[in-house]
Formats: sequence, C-alpha cells, structure tokens
Amino acid sequence: MIVYHNARCSKSRQACALLTEAGHTYEVVDYVNNPLSESELTELVQMLGIKPYDLIRKNEQIFKKHYKDKNANRVNWVKAMVKYPILMERPIVVSGDKAVIGRPPSLVLDL
Repeated sequence: MIVYHNARCSKSRQACALLTEAGHTYEVVDYVNNPLSESELTELVQMLGIKPYDLIRKNEQIFKKHYKDKNANRVNWVKAMVKYPILMERPIVVSGDKAVIGRPPSLVLDL
C-alpha cells in the first residue's frame, strides 16, 4: 500500500493511524514536499476513477486566488496540482491497481 500523505492534515494522520491499527503495512509518500510528476498524477486520477478537477481542494487559498474562475481541461488541472501539490485532496491510498481518497478516513480500510 502507498499513502499519499500530508502530515499537516488531520484526516491524513487519521487514515495512517487506522491502517496501522488494522495491521497494514504501507509506504508514506509526502507529496507536498515531493510532488508527483504529471504522468504519476494522471495515473493516480485514473486509478481513482475521477476527473482531475474532482481531486482539487477548492477551499485552498491557492485555488481561490489562481483557479476559482478557470475552466481548465484535464491536463491543465493536473499541471496545477503538480505546481501546487497542496491542491490535492488527501489522503490517497493505493493498493495494487485500486485507489481511494480517505474522506472520511475510514474509506482507506475498504482497500
């Protein structure tokens, strides 16, 4: 399992705690300090079965300042999240070829 994690996010910390309590081993990826590439993020979006826009945190100040009124295509939303990784919803847990956004954190146990 891989957990795309933001240590400053309580939901992300809760998801990691749930996985640990359930006895799962996982690799933590600090995507804020080590941003995903465009291809990695595109693959992750495909695994989630969503549009890139659906992975964006609309309450982030960066979104409100730079992107709120934009009507971008899929590629440009991916580029925005690569440039500003804080825009990505979190946590995201990947197991094999499946992925889930841990909102609420208990969803990570579905994998």
